[in-house]
Amino acid sequence: MSLNQVRHQLKCLLLHLLHFFSNLVITVAQVIGGILSGSLALISDALHNFSDVLSLVFSYVAHKLSKKKASVNQTFGYKRAELIAAFVNAITLIIVALFLIYGAIERFFNPQPIASELVIWLSILGIVVNGLSALMLKNDADKNLNMKSAYLHLFTDMLASVAVLIGGLLMKYFQWFWVDSLLTLIIAIYLIIVGFDLLKKSTQMLMLFTPVHIDIEEIVQEVHKISGGGKLHHIHVWHLNDDELHLEAHLD
Repeated sequence: MSLNQVRHQLKCLLLHLLHFFSNLVITVAQVIGGILSGSLALISDALHNFSDVLSLVFSYVAHKLSKKKASVNQTFGYKRAELIAAFVNAITLIIVALFLIYGAIERFFNPQPIASELVIWLSILGIVVNGLSALMLKNDADKNLNMKSAYLHLFTDMLASVAVLIGGLLMKYFQWFWVDSLLTLIIAIYLIIVGFDLLKKSTQMLMLFTPVHIDIEEIVQEVHKISGGGKLHHIHVWHLNDDELHLEAHLD
């Protein structure tokens, strides 16, 4: 292993540890703050942050497993571990969102006074920490589905904290306590949209579906143009993981 590879691995480890502990601190702080203030939106933000803690754990473990060498018993190694992590992360987002929708609807018809000062300061904490964490993962998210799932968790957490901050300000200056439930509902719906898209993509890869940008018939036509070759059949094209695209076929 080269020195640059060692440095890269150490950098990834430090980033994951930083994101893990920062999100864990936010989660604990917002759960306590949500209980003390009576804010469902703050608790929803905390649950979303906790899903990020799980996301970072899954992403790191999957990334490490994907680097293990193939063997006689595991001929592809553990490269599909990252897809499983992305799938679990997507399921987590959707489950959290459904839980929030139930709580928001119940609270909407029975609004309660909320300590808005605590909501404002804790939402600012969430914006700063999640915003910085998402920014640090942005480059890797453009290249890897697993990292993209972790990035989406952090980015949506930041947006959720922005919504909670706006709600806290409205509650402080206008006493619109029903805004807490409304914002919780908006956050939850957004989580379902993001989670479903990630769930769809990871499921397609896990099920070995042909990638949407690949035309099997076009591949056959191009191969049949080559002189000396016979019929191309039993064709399979699939993603082993987000980085590797494989083709298997019989050529007579």
